[in-house]
Amino acid sequence: MKILIAPNAFKNSLTAEDAAFAISEGLTQSHLDCDCECFPVGDGGDGTAALIIEKNGGQLVITAVQDSFGRKMNASFGLIDGGKTAVIEMSNASGLRLLQPEEYNPMKATSFGTGEQIKMALDKGVTKIIIGMGGSATVDGGTGILKALGIRFLNSDNLELLNLPSDLSELDSVDFSGVDSRIMKTELIVLCDVNNLLLGVDGAATMFGPQKGASENQVYQLEAALTKLSEVVLRQTGRDMASIKYGGTAGGASAGLYAVLHAKLVQGIEYFLDITSFDKSLEKANIVITGEGSIDEQTVKGKGPFGVALRAKGKGIPVIGLAGKVPLESNSNIQKYFDVLIAIGHQPESLSSSLGATKQNLIRTARELGNLLAMQQ
Repeated sequence: MKILIAPNAFKNSLTAEDAAFAISEGLTQSHLDCDCECFPVGDGGDGTAALIIEKNGGQLVITAVQDSFGRKMNASFGLIDGGKTAVIEMSNASGLRLLQPEEYNPMKATSFGTGEQIKMALDKGVTKIIIGMGGSATVDGGTGILKALGIRFLNSDNLELLNLPSDLSELDSVDFSGVDSRIMKTELIVLCDVNNLLLGVDGAATMFGPQKGASENQVYQLEAALTKLSEVVLRQTGRDMASIKYGGTAGGASAGLYAVLHAKLVQGIEYFLDITSFDKSLEKANIVITGEGSIDEQTVKGKGPFGVALRAKGKGIPVIGLAGKVPLESNSNIQKYFDVLIAIGHQPESLSSSLGATKQNLIRTARELGNLLAMQQ
């Protein structure tokens, strides 16, 4: 039996690569006679760029940049396609994982460091830039990135706003005259792991602001700031940040890059599977095992396991989903894509305990799954 193991990351617990290896280890410990291929996947979330770079035999470039609060640090990006394409992980410079929880502050956090990486990629002579935007600490509408590329945000007195995004409510105009002209000649692809719009109850501020430390009042301020940014950019460019699908990704950075730099926003998992030649591995598989922290209704809106399952089902290959949490009630929408869903937990425990035991639970669950499949051999 040939098994393709293609999980997403288990958030706050295991990388996609570690999850794949754990599942493979469990199957190896079972009585099942099988060949396993580990193919960890990313949907635009934290870690996606690293997988793309690895799968494409890329080269890492280490650069000095600012973190989301302007502190100096080193961060990496990758070069693939013989150096013609840069692959940037937004969370490497502007990520939430770089901060302590007590530091979270989306009123001050900026994406400037990611913009610095884009500029350095341009210095390398790339003609295409791919950005994985998951895991950012920011809700700045991409203004930090744009500022690093020479764009200025001005108030009604024609003075530059220095404290972004908190000062965006005072925005009156955007000065594009100093933009790095190279970026306008570069193909820019943004991998999105959510399909939310920029504004509203499911938008960047309201839906994701609290996860990045925003209080109820700060959510209101950030929503107003992004609204103002959207209005000014629409007036000057004719491109509507508020209506573009995936615009809520990374605190609205995707929408900002779409409107100002003409970036193409794509569903992360579909692009990932294409650029890593996933279908070649799929053709050899009898069964596909995928998974992530929770498989639920959000999963089938474009998360990694959904993309994997969709392609597998298109070729008539059974799909098994492993997750820390699965729906209690049967769900026909989810069952269309997953033949079997298995929760990996084995006893009542706190969230922190279950996160800490993810690797062991994946190994044990995969081992028992292998023994079950072996009974059919």
